[in-house]
Amino acid sequence: MGVSLAFQRVSTVPEPTEKRFVFLLLDSFAALDFNCAVEALSAANSHRNAPGFSWLVLSESGRSVAAANGVSLNVDGPLQELNRQDTIVVCGGENIAATSTLNVLNWLRREARKGVTCGSIGTATHTLAVAGLLRDTRITTHWGYHAVLEETFPELQLDMSIYAISNTRFTCAGGISTLDMMLEIISQTCGHEIATYVADRLVCSAPRTGRCDQTMSILCRTGNRNEKLAAAVEIMQKALENPLSPSEISLRVGLSTRQLERLFSRYLHITPKSYYTKLRLENARSLLQKTNMKVIDVAFASGFNSTSHFSRLYKNYFGTTPYAERGVPR
Repeated sequence: MGVSLAFQRVSTVPEPTEKRFVFLLLDSFAALDFNCAVEALSAANSHRNAPGFSWLVLSESGRSVAAANGVSLNVDGPLQELNRQDTIVVCGGENIAATSTLNVLNWLRREARKGVTCGSIGTATHTLAVAGLLRDTRITTHWGYHAVLEETFPELQLDMSIYAISNTRFTCAGGISTLDMMLEIISQTCGHEIATYVADRLVCSAPRTGRCDQTMSILCRTGNRNEKLAAAVEIMQKALENPLSPSEISLRVGLSTRQLERLFSRYLHITPKSYYTKLRLENARSLLQKTNMKVIDVAFASGFNSTSHFSRLYKNYFGTTPYAERGVPR
């Protein structure tokens, strides 16, 4: 049973000098994403020279919303007409496709046509993409949803940065990177001094820029500084749908095939071929769990030309078949 929390908020009717953020919480939203954003705005308001931020929290129906961690949050109301100067922040969760309803999409499109700035945190990048609001701009999403979004919207400029900000759009990977993005937004709105003050208040001694990657590099994961190994893994990650042979990868990083095998064996305790297969299977699992793609299409998107071969490898690795992963008989 969820626990109801009530956050102290400033007036939902902003003064002319205030900047208002309107948070749309979708079912099973990530509570950390929302909390990081609100705490940053609240800390900024305590600075003597801050112009002032206010925020409004909405849900589609106006009823309380349960976060993914089970906490239930009361909101200020349902979807409503906003001021052109407002900024929308959509907070999403795991079941983002189902919660991106037609009602939500139409509301976002209407407000965007008025000139309202629209942004997303975590998987809610999917919601803005379905609404058609992310064309011709660099975007990001949580790394666990990256492959799904890339497969669903191949035309979008998707990267692995922690956040991306343009004039009227912004997207964020979520988690702690939400605080990094909010510090940048506060800096752009109020100046570097207030953003630094907020970072100090929240004990964030080294805010990251939008150019930072979401996940640790292979160099950090293995605890070594072998650039050749990192380059080989990056090549694999970028060519999941059309896999390269070990000899092609070796040639690109300037090693012999035998030298590449020794690197993988020494640092990752696996062969290059097995590691490559592991990356492709994990990509396939993400697509199976988070999209409605057919199993055969998932297989092709992950570099497998035979569904029987794909199913056999999938079962060996995950202990279940691709069809069982979907909960349906073959």
